[in-house]
Amino acid sequence: MHMLEQWLESVNRFVWGPPLLILLVGTGILFTFRLGLLQVIRLPLALKLVFKAKNEGEGDVTSFGSLATALAATIGTGNIVGVATAIKIGGPGALFWMWLAAFFGMATKYAEGLLAVKYRKIDENGQISGGPMYYIERGLGIKYKPLAVFFSVSGLLVALFGIGSFPQINAIVSSTQSSLGIPVAVTAGVVTLLVALVTIGGIKSISHVTTKVVPLMAIIYLISSGIVLIVYADQIPHAISLVFHSAFNATAAGGGFLGATVMMAIRNGIARGVFSNESGLGSAPIAAAAAKVKWPAEQGLVSMTGTFFDTIIICSLTGLTLIVTGVWNGAVDGAQMTQAAFDAALPYGSMILMICLVLFAFTTILGWNYYGERCIVYLFGVKSILPYRIVFIVLIGLGAFIKLEAIWLLSDIANGLMALPNLVALLGLSGVVAAETRLYLKHMKTHK
Repeated sequence: MHMLEQWLESVNRFVWGPPLLILLVGTGILFTFRLGLLQVIRLPLALKLVFKAKNEGEGDVTSFGSLATALAATIGTGNIVGVATAIKIGGPGALFWMWLAAFFGMATKYAEGLLAVKYRKIDENGQISGGPMYYIERGLGIKYKPLAVFFSVSGLLVALFGIGSFPQINAIVSSTQSSLGIPVAVTAGVVTLLVALVTIGGIKSISHVTTKVVPLMAIIYLISSGIVLIVYADQIPHAISLVFHSAFNATAAGGGFLGATVMMAIRNGIARGVFSNESGLGSAPIAAAAAKVKWPAEQGLVSMTGTFFDTIIICSLTGLTLIVTGVWNGAVDGAQMTQAAFDAALPYGSMILMICLVLFAFTTILGWNYYGERCIVYLFGVKSILPYRIVFIVLIGLGAFIKLEAIWLLSDIANGLMALPNLVALLGLSGVVAAETRLYLKHMKTHK
């Protein structure tokens, strides 16, 4: 088993190496310039549409419902553990590169959301199906179907065995056991039951829950981390200065920190940023396709706010709390580092973080359940939905007791492999994205 894990670790480093990270960011740069800095100029409109979209087109859920489902999957343990890991290894400068990846990632997420709506279809049950597998086959052409199948298989693996299941349920049971002393079996049973109750109802049920839970968990985290920053307000200017300085200069070692090179900051910042907001990975457009919108570009704008909320806001708050409190330079890492930051300024800080972590992880399970379902529908049709849901629910229950590093490494590899066919499609259909954007903006000018 140890040799298998070592081999998978090598494969994982190769898949998530510089070529993929450069391709992910490069795709965002291409769309940024081709769309004329749309993520900056049209951000006010995008934020307005999040809550005031007309929801006039075909679809299963509202624009906000599809965004909430996508955010449910993206806002997860990566926002707490992932940011802490990036800063621990890469230093405060990793946060700058996380911002940069998110900035360009917003343009990528826009393109994904637009294409998801343009090439979606209605399945045999009358539900919307969309995402990279559909815009690969219907946009690039039938000869590219093997790429669509490759994406769907990778997405299914991630949903069943990866970030959609095992790491999330493990985070929940570990957190409740350490903070409240609740036995693993009890937490696993409750979470499995809740997941079953929500996911059996499909996207409408998942959206109904996520539209309420996602804003709640975001508000709790925003207020809590905001209080930490207020308590340490005098350290904020120094923290921001340190972020920019460390982004281009090696960070000196100190305390339990080993020191970081600029390349470590770049690699960890970009990689963890992409892991967190999933721009370019192809997962979020599966949820975007279900939105009730008439204009593909409209959902593209709503979708790109997901990266803004996830990384520019939530990951930034996590990173700054770690830096202003000084815990990034201490002996702890991961969730314990963020816990130490909360404890430094908040009564019951550990308890608050535990609640956030549980909510983040639970909603990630819900979002990825839907992603996996749409992938298996593409592969085997609607007859596979019920067996898939049953297997997913069983794996959530079992996942609480499984701690095989090999499974998580396989998940990371599958996650990276999802990005490859998606990025091929995005680049191949960039002209379609530009044309649809011009069409929508012309419509907006004539219908003010």
